Amino acid sequence: MSDFVLQAEPRSDQGKGASRRLRRTGRVPAVMYGAGKDPVMLTLDHDELVNQLKNEAFFSSILTIKLDKSEDQAIIKDLQRHPGKPYILHMDLQRVSATEAIRVQVPLHFMNEEKCPGVKEGGVITHNITEVEVSCLPKHLPEYIELDLVDLDLDQTVHLTDLKLPEGVELVELMHGDDHDQPVVAIHLPRAAKEEEEEGGEEGGEEAAEAGGEES
Repeated sequence: MSDFVLQAEPRSDQGKGASRRLRRTGRVPAVMYGAGKDPVMLTLDHDELVNQLKNEAFFSSILTIKLDKSEDQAIIKDLQRHPGKPYILHMDLQRVSATEAIRVQVPLHFMNEEKCPGVKEGGVITHNITEVEVSCLPKHLPEYIELDLVDLDLDQTVHLTDLKLPEGVELVELMHGDDHDQPVVAIHLPRAAKEEEEEGGEEGGEEAAEAGGEES
């Protein structure tokens, strides 16, 4: 698990006007809540936050939030970006407790795509899901989940139940029942190649039929 530390400062002013003033000084307004403690209004350094966000693991890691002389462990629950500019507008942080399960979106890492039999036969891989929501204790939170596709054949589909999960980790979607076993990855021939293959099969059948008619 990567170590991410954010230095925060307390804030007392609230409202849109106060948030705009903070952003003009290079600060991002944020709120931290949960773990049986009162919510805390704080600010984060915008450039430091943007730099941390470049690391994929930042979104699925336990963050250390330093505020005054205290430290809290937290996860990102919401991140608001400016719709047209590369600015972070607001962040929600949820404190975590070592004894309480948390729910976090974790990315999937697809391994050996180019080596699988289906690709070697001309198939194209479709990624239906690129991240999954997991439930686990903070100590079990993975940065990502690997899916090895080295044995994936043409017209084969990998589902959520096929994922190999780390110890103590559950998929939230599967908690809703077996009918939520969604497809993650599938591999099929491109439409054009499949149509050519089907046409070739039809022509072969017609030629065989014609040959049989001539013999009779």
